[in-house]
Amino acid sequence: MAPLAVSIGDPAGIGPEIIATAWSRREAAELVPFFVVGGFDVLREAAQRCGIACPVIAIADIAEAPEAFSKGLPVLVGEDCEYRPAEPDEQGAALSLHSLAEATRMALLGTASGLVTAPVAKSQLTKIGFEFPGQTEFLATACGMHSDDAVMMLAGPSLRTVPITVHIALSDVSAVLSADLIQHKARIVAEGLKRDFGLSHPHLAIAGLNPHAGEDGRFGDEESRVIAPAIEALRESGLDVSGPHPGDALFTPRARAGYDAALCMYHDQALIPLKALEFDEGVNVTLGLPIIRTSPDHGTAFDIAGKGIADPGAMIAAIRMAATCAANRAASTANA
Repeated sequence: MAPLAVSIGDPAGIGPEIIATAWSRREAAELVPFFVVGGFDVLREAAQRCGIACPVIAIADIAEAPEAFSKGLPVLVGEDCEYRPAEPDEQGAALSLHSLAEATRMALLGTASGLVTAPVAKSQLTKIGFEFPGQTEFLATACGMHSDDAVMMLAGPSLRTVPITVHIALSDVSAVLSADLIQHKARIVAEGLKRDFGLSHPHLAIAGLNPHAGEDGRFGDEESRVIAPAIEALRESGLDVSGPHPGDALFTPRARAGYDAALCMYHDQALIPLKALEFDEGVNVTLGLPIIRTSPDHGTAFDIAGKGIADPGAMIAAIRMAATCAANRAASTANA
């Protein structure tokens, strides 16, 4: 399998140090070879400043990555900038965007088996002309897809959640929700769980929007008007789905054992339980793309950048999950 490509994220955030720490723990974490696109000086200085035992090795070609990986962190030479932790600027944003674009291109070409993206600062990217709400939407466009065809799933050891609506105001959720949108994303999730996670018959639990899932219309009619019809249509198409489930009961230990992914109606309904339960191991996985993409489910953490105290758990989990998804997808393609 080809090595994984890692984009550096915003160099003023914790991305460089958690990537370096992930390499330093590669054997204990059983990580497959990966390389970083750009930022050689940033990574070298981040490792030195944070006291991370991680030699940084410059490579000119991806083919050099697997052998170099046993000796140090392979970095494809190219764009770079000054390492200034906790001081985001446009120079760093330019490096993060270049790294993301090039790593995506390599995954599309197949020279990388998947893509792992470190956290970026959207406010900084906007200053250099980045017009997307986030990396997920950028990746969808780069892959020639509509943004609705790329579905964000948050995954940890005991829970997977999917927000049906994402970066919109809570007051707009009801108007945006539709039976078609729920069905569209549920089908992408079911296919992604089969293809990338090796689940032959995934069970999806679909949350309600209102308290007590509406309680027969007492607290809202979205469940009966929008969500229940979507569930019925999904069942008729052969998918294993249940709901609408009250949001306050969907994430108990017993409930979590009964489904493979929970589809939630809005951003915080999906992300709060995932971050409460799996913050240091939570992974953002993009389903529906022709490439594998994972990312730590946290931000740039500028306030602790460069201090050597950032937890690399989510980055390690993202690298491990990307490798697992790539292997499952390869096996699925071979058996098709």
